[in-house]
Amino acid sequence: MSSLCQTLNKRTIGLIPVIGLWLLTRMLPFKANYGQDPRIGFEGRKKGKYEGAEKFVEKMKEIQKETKAALSKAQEETKKYADRKRAEVDDYKVEDLVMLSTKDLKYQMVRRRTEKLIERFASPYKIKKIVSLNAVELELLRTVKIHPVVNVSRIQHYVEQIEGQRKEQPAPVIIEGKEEWEVEKDSK
Repeated sequence: MSSLCQTLNKRTIGLIPVIGLWLLTRMLPFKANYGQDPRIGFEGRKKGKYEGAEKFVEKMKEIQKETKAALSKAQEETKKYADRKRAEVDDYKVEDLVMLSTKDLKYQMVRRRTEKLIERFASPYKIKKIVSLNAVELELLRTVKIHPVVNVSRIQHYVEQIEGQRKEQPAPVIIEGKEEWEVEKDSK
């Protein structure tokens, strides 16, 4: 079916669900819903009571039962293949500290330094709200110009750093009202 989908053009892409249902049940959606093939011409309706109404109702129930079984089987197979690539989601709570991935923020950090030197995760942010199992809203700084709701695949729990691990920026020395930094010569 995937090779069939690749050969379809944009006009026929809407027919994929119809083709899929036909491949599973060998019937068109119209017949699955109404129990008969669609009328194409201008056939007249029969007058009076239709004697096969009970047969029609039974036939409709059987067709709908077959269709539901085929659709549930297709859903189970789709879920099975989709779940292969899914991982367990971490539990996040409001007020947790998380690190935001810079993978999609690189365009904002281009002027700062080369791409190789950009940190993989930006400073810790608080979770403001849990939107769903897969999305959280963060309290971002005004300088970060992205939507505050991010997917959990873009965040990690913040782990407090060990003393000496973080490189602190030295405070500037103010000389004659201007900020200046002292530079020490490296012994290498």
